Amino acid sequence: MQAPAEESSSDEFSGRLGLIFATIGAAIGTGNIWRFPRMVGANGGGSFLVPWLIFLFLWSIPLVIAEFALGKRSRTGTVGTFRIFAGRGMAWMGLWTAWISTAIGFYYAVVTGWCLNYFQTAIRGGLTSEVDTVEVWNSFLQNPLEVVAFQALAVIITMAAIWKGAKAIEKVNVTLMVSLFILLFAALFLSFVMDLEDGTLDGFVYMFSIQPEYLMEPETWINGLSQSAWSCSAGMGMAITYSVYMRKDEDTTLNAATMCLANNSISIIAGLTVMMAVFAVVDDPLSAVSGGSSAITFLVLPEVFAQAPGGPMMQLAMVAMFFLALSFAALTSMISTVELCVRNFVDHGVDRSLAVGFTSIAIFLFGLPSAFLWIMMDDSTGVAFPQFLEVQDHIWGYGLMFSGLFIAYSIWKYGWTQYKVWQDENGVEGFDFREYVDHGVSAFRGDFINTGDNDWWIGRWWDIVMYVGFPLMFSVLMLSYFGDLLANVHDPWNPSNPHGISIILLFWGITAGLFFGLNKYILINRIVPTNGSSVIGSFFTRNFELEPRPLYRNVPAGADVPIHMLPGGDDPFVIEAGAALPDTFVDEYGVKKVHTLSVSLAIGQNNYEK
Repeated sequence: MQAPAEESSSDEFSGRLGLIFATIGAAIGTGNIWRFPRMVGANGGGSFLVPWLIFLFLWSIPLVIAEFALGKRSRTGTVGTFRIFAGRGMAWMGLWTAWISTAIGFYYAVVTGWCLNYFQTAIRGGLTSEVDTVEVWNSFLQNPLEVVAFQALAVIITMAAIWKGAKAIEKVNVTLMVSLFILLFAALFLSFVMDLEDGTLDGFVYMFSIQPEYLMEPETWINGLSQSAWSCSAGMGMAITYSVYMRKDEDTTLNAATMCLANNSISIIAGLTVMMAVFAVVDDPLSAVSGGSSAITFLVLPEVFAQAPGGPMMQLAMVAMFFLALSFAALTSMISTVELCVRNFVDHGVDRSLAVGFTSIAIFLFGLPSAFLWIMMDDSTGVAFPQFLEVQDHIWGYGLMFSGLFIAYSIWKYGWTQYKVWQDENGVEGFDFREYVDHGVSAFRGDFINTGDNDWWIGRWWDIVMYVGFPLMFSVLMLSYFGDLLANVHDPWNPSNPHGISIILLFWGITAGLFFGLNKYILINRIVPTNGSSVIGSFFTRNFELEPRPLYRNVPAGADVPIHMLPGGDDPFVIEAGAALPDTFVDEYGVKKVHTLSVSLAIGQNNYEK
C-alpha cells in the first residue's frame, strides 16, 4: 500500500482507438436514434440535412476541438479546467457544466431504463403485431416499481462500467459501440428491404430530397443548429473529461472531427432505418415520424417493425435489434455523464470507488421523481406521459448551452491575457484591433491546438467561429427558444407553469447563484472548523478558517503540459496527482499558515513507513 501523496498519477486510454470509441459513445445517445428522425420528418427530409451538416462544422467540431485542447492541457475535469483556464474565481463555471450534465443524467437514467425494458419486452415477444403498443406503454409507465427497477438496472450497469477507470471505460465503449454499429446496419438492411417491397424507396428518397421551400424557413435552420448542438455533446464537458485520459502525444483536432463525423453518420443510419420502415408500412408517414419522441419510438416503431418481411422471427429480430441498439446508445451516454461527475471528485482527492458509488446513488435517488411523479394522461390521445421528467428536460436541456458559452469565455479570456502580455513585452500601449487579432485572438489556437501533435492543422477560421460565430449562434438559439415559449405557451411568465419561462429562469438563477457562492468556500478553498464543530455548523457560526483546496492533475509520465501561463496556473495547490502538497499557504489576510492536509499526509506517511 502506498501513502496517499505517492499514489500512481496516470490513468489513461490505451490509444487513439479507445479515446475515439469513448468520445463517440459519449456523443451518440437516444437523440441520434429517436430525435434525429423526428427532426428529419418535420423539416423537409434532406432539406434538414443541409443546415444540420453546416452547423456540424460551425458549432460541433470547433467546440469539441476547444474541449479537447482544454482538457488535454489542464488534465482535470470541468471544475479544475475552468479554475486553471478562467481563473480561481471562475471555477463555478466548471461546476455548472458538471451539474447540467449530471442533472440531465437524473432523468436520462430513467429513459435508459425505458429502452432496456422495451428490449426485454421485445425478446419475450411482447411487441408483436397483435399487441396494443399504447397499452404496453401506458401499463409500463404507470407501474412505478417496474420503471424504477429498470432505472436502477441502468445505473448499476453504468457504475460497473466506470468503476475501474479509463481502461474499463474504454473496453465497455468499444464493445457497446461495435455492437451498436452492427445492430443498426442490420436494422438498416431490413428497413431497406421493407421500403423496396413497393418498388418506390420513398423513405430513402424523402431522406435525401431537398425541398427548397424548407430552406427558406428559419425554423429549419434553428432546428438544424439545435440538433447539431445537442447531438455531439459539444459544450457539455464530455470531451474535456475524456481528454484527461489522452496519451501525452495524442492528437486533438482529428479526434474531434472523427468523433463528430461518426456521431452524424450514426444519425444518418438511424434516420434511414426509421424513415424507410415507417414509409413502407404507414399510410401517413410524416405524421407518424414527427409525432413526438416517445410517440415514434415506443408507440409507432414497434408497430412498424412488427410488419417487417420474413415472418414472426424476422419481425422479432427487427424490433429487438432496434431497442438493443437504443439501449447501447443510452448506456454509453450514461457512462460519460457519470464519469464527468466522478472525474471532478477524483480531481479533488476523493477515492474513485467512493466517488463512483456516491455519484451513482445520487443519480438514482434524484432520478426517482422523474420515474414515477406526475405521470399524466393525454386525454386527446389516451397516451400516458411523464410530466415531471419533461419539466426537468425543459429546465436543464438548454442550460448546457451556457456550458459552451463558458468554454468560449475561457478562450476569449486567454486571448486577452496573452495580448496584454505581448503589449507589456513590446512596450505597446493602447488598443489596436489588428494587433489584438494577431497576438490575442490566435493565441489559444497557437498554444493549445496547433501544438505539433495535431494531424489536422487548424487555421484562422476557428478563431472566427469561436469569437464571432459562436456567440451569434448561441444568441439565435436562446432567442428562438424563448421566443417560441412566448408565442406558443399559455401564460409563459407564470412561475407555476411547468412549460413556461419563469420556472427556467428561477432554477437557472438559483443554481448559478448557489454555485457562484460556493466558489470561494468549496471549490477553490476548504472550510476548516476552529471550534471542533462540523463544517456546516462552523460555516453558519463563522467559526472556521479557509485554506486552499488541492487540485490533482492526471498527467501522464513525460507529458509536457505546463499551466503557469494560464490565469489559474500559478496556484501552488494545483499539482500533479502523486506530488506532495505545499506545507504552508498565505491566507486572505496575508498570514502564513500550515496546511492541515499536508500535516495529515505527513502523519500518514510516517505511519506507513513504520
